[in-house]
Amino acid sequence: MRRAVLSERFKVCDQSTKQMLFGTLVHEIFQKAATDYGFGEDGLRELASKTISNPKCLREMYSLNLTEVEVMQEVQQYLPSLTNWARNYMHNSPQANQCQVQLKLPSDRKLSAQDPSCNITITDFLDIEENIWSPRFGLKGKMDVTASVRIHRRSKTLTRVMPLELKTGKESNSIEHRSQVVLYTLLSQERRADPEAGFLLYLKSGNMYPVPGNHMDRRELLKLRNQLAFYLSNIVDRSTSENDQPQPALLPSVINDRTTCKYCSQLRNCALYSRAIEQEREGSFVPEDMKAVLEQETHHLKPSHVQYFRLWYLLCALEAQTMENKGESKNIWRLSAEEREKEGVCIGNLIRTGHVQAISDGMYQHRFQRKNSIHSETILAVGDRVVVSGQEKWLTALAVGYVTEVNKTLITCTLDRNLSRLPVDTLLRLDHEEGVGSVATHLGNLSRLMEDSAASAKLRELIIEFRPPQFIQLLCSVLPLEAKDTVADILKGLNKPQKQAMKRVLLSKDYTLVVGMPGTGKTTTICTLVRILHACGFSVLITSYTHTAVDNILQKLVKFKVGFLRLGRPQKVHSAIRRFTEEEICRSKAINSLDRLKELYTSQRVVATTCMGVRHPIFSRRRFDFCIVDEASQITLPVCLGPLFYADRFVLVGDHQQLPPLVQNAEAKALGMDESLFKRLERNDNAVVQLNVQYRMNRKIMSLSNKLVYEGKLECGSEQTATAVVRLPLVTAVEIELERRGGYKEARWLKDALEPNNPVCFLNTEKVPAPETAEQGGLSNITEAHLVHCITNVLIKAGCRPTDIGIIAPYRQQLKAISALLAKSPAFSAVEVNTVDKYQGRDKSVIIVSFVRSNADGNLGELLKDWRRINVAITRAKHKLIMVGCIPSLQRYTPLQKLLDHLNTEQMIFQLPTGAHEMFRSNLF
Repeated sequence: MRRAVLSERFKVCDQSTKQMLFGTLVHEIFQKAATDYGFGEDGLRELASKTISNPKCLREMYSLNLTEVEVMQEVQQYLPSLTNWARNYMHNSPQANQCQVQLKLPSDRKLSAQDPSCNITITDFLDIEENIWSPRFGLKGKMDVTASVRIHRRSKTLTRVMPLELKTGKESNSIEHRSQVVLYTLLSQERRADPEAGFLLYLKSGNMYPVPGNHMDRRELLKLRNQLAFYLSNIVDRSTSENDQPQPALLPSVINDRTTCKYCSQLRNCALYSRAIEQEREGSFVPEDMKAVLEQETHHLKPSHVQYFRLWYLLCALEAQTMENKGESKNIWRLSAEEREKEGVCIGNLIRTGHVQAISDGMYQHRFQRKNSIHSETILAVGDRVVVSGQEKWLTALAVGYVTEVNKTLITCTLDRNLSRLPVDTLLRLDHEEGVGSVATHLGNLSRLMEDSAASAKLRELIIEFRPPQFIQLLCSVLPLEAKDTVADILKGLNKPQKQAMKRVLLSKDYTLVVGMPGTGKTTTICTLVRILHACGFSVLITSYTHTAVDNILQKLVKFKVGFLRLGRPQKVHSAIRRFTEEEICRSKAINSLDRLKELYTSQRVVATTCMGVRHPIFSRRRFDFCIVDEASQITLPVCLGPLFYADRFVLVGDHQQLPPLVQNAEAKALGMDESLFKRLERNDNAVVQLNVQYRMNRKIMSLSNKLVYEGKLECGSEQTATAVVRLPLVTAVEIELERRGGYKEARWLKDALEPNNPVCFLNTEKVPAPETAEQGGLSNITEAHLVHCITNVLIKAGCRPTDIGIIAPYRQQLKAISALLAKSPAFSAVEVNTVDKYQGRDKSVIIVSFVRSNADGNLGELLKDWRRINVAITRAKHKLIMVGCIPSLQRYTPLQKLLDHLNTEQMIFQLPTGAHEMFRSNLF
């Protein structure tokens, strides 16, 4: 029980083994033989050869340092047994019906003692890896094989659909193996009549054992399931703590079995949890014989390390609890497709259209269609993870996969199962799923930080103990002679702070922090750094939290012809970079051998992936000279750790004055979970280089963030940047039209807002009025939405390109309101409407910000209290920043008060008259 809980929490710590690989391969061979190839000896050998040369299998072989010959020798031991099994049990075999088994179904109460003897034949394979979620029993799983089985008795013949559980290990017919089959008989009831039994098939011998799903067995298993569920869901304990302070809950007790523990994959985490969290806690018990075993696993850790683990485990536990309580997965079976569509996280009433296309690695491309258009407000987008279910509740979670294309009538997905066996008219739904493993990744990296290894020990020194980073004294000792001219050439295009950053990174022995203030060319700096490191012969790992950030760097590298390997799902990768992904290279170059895969993995000195992508097999055998982490100030500390284990030195690029890591749980945030590794290490001043010369904002827009955050440190890179204004070639014609229609006097505020020489305008809605509205989906302000629509319309009429306009609001409901108004005309289709968070790292010529909050009751909310969010919002505009909001309400926010005081001093605030938002409605424009 303890191992089961730890395996769920520290899922990423369960390493693949040779036995697991062999088992997976034999499973796959059996399943393919059942559906396509048949069980003839020659066909099985050919199938085994094809399966072993699959890129997915080759990656595992690379990770485990195995050869194709070794794997083939192991797999071939199973093939004769598979053939023999098919001869004995397949309905089309002449030898079928000759093997007797003892099977008494729970419903066969009246059978005599002799009648349980029966013959079994498999008449059809209905499904492979059938995915079933069972809300009724609180279980989910994938059944190896779902088969139609004919049971021949002297008295009668039955046909049932039953699960087959395939086992490649020792033939034991053990209670653990039998219990798994019993659980599958429960799962099967979600889709069809109770099968009452299933079969255990041992592939090494070909022996098959019937397992009835008796009521008492099921009951005991569900009791165990409930006990496990208790430990999994009760991750935080408040009952025994003082002042209701949360602490991690106790786990099931340690067993008294040294032999079993010795081979447990979770031994280190078990010992770590025992020492850091359970020691001295009432109710915790460790058998005397096991104390030495557990102490041995953590003897290398100092008390400060253990304390650090305890704190961060608690933070991750609190965050996990909040994420669980959001219950997005639960809503897939709790709510109808229509209800989920209103939330923007589902598309319902779909039918499959066209042929299902098989893609590599057991993935299948499906197209779904419905008569009316795809819901306009859905957040489903290319790259999103989805769960495919039937509209009928008994068809929950038929498959999972990723969206690859969306248009008004079709949505294309790559799924892990082939749904072509379903009736063509089956109504389906697609539900957005956040994905799995985020907290498991946090805890996995935290566990690895406590590992007894050189890499982990060094990171503990730097991160926990705050050992100051060390630097080499002379640059000439780092730069190879043959690279000096190339490096000097690359440096010519950089400003002084960027050159300082390059030098500091090259001299570092441990790490460097690069503070990229808004508009200072952070991505360009990273790209240049990679070019220099590459020229010097260093290997580089490029990472970030998002695929977009990684690909932004790579798109610049492509222009300089720096080679790289991009890891990750092609669906998530930018189309311009897709040809550099492992999957595309393997396909185009037909890589089907281990030697060729090794060559691919070692051919590029530069490798790029997200922080979550470092579980790729390449990292089991490759280490890098440098790791560069972009967006580092936005990444939670444990996630940021992931790539650092694979490099000798690291560079964190970010700005803690901009958006911090996203933390949902208020307690975890208060306890410090939103402190990034970047922020933690920034106290070592000698490791920090500031990029403060910016090329984005003109002087007046830049002055806002200088006043609010940067204490005057930001500088314009050139006079051209400082004086740049928005180009509105048709603004005079708009003003004449405005005056002709009699609206000039009322729209003086609009003229001021349009004036290119007013780069910053705050439009005060105090007198309009423009009250906020609380809706089910969140906060909105429909009056501000109309004002934003009006301003956008006039900007476009004045000659501003729609692609140059960006609209920002802190609340999603406001974005929906604005988008709904803009959707009425195709002229606005290229205007980008998004949250502050989505705009970090990006810019537009014109930015319009709707602050939304406008009330008299003093209700502030949390979003606008964060000065870092305000900083991002006001630094996205290059030439014109227009802000819309109610000053009396916004003044209650400390960071906005400071901003508004500056705007007032600089005469950048314009008062809107009563009914200003009615101008567009009255067809004035």
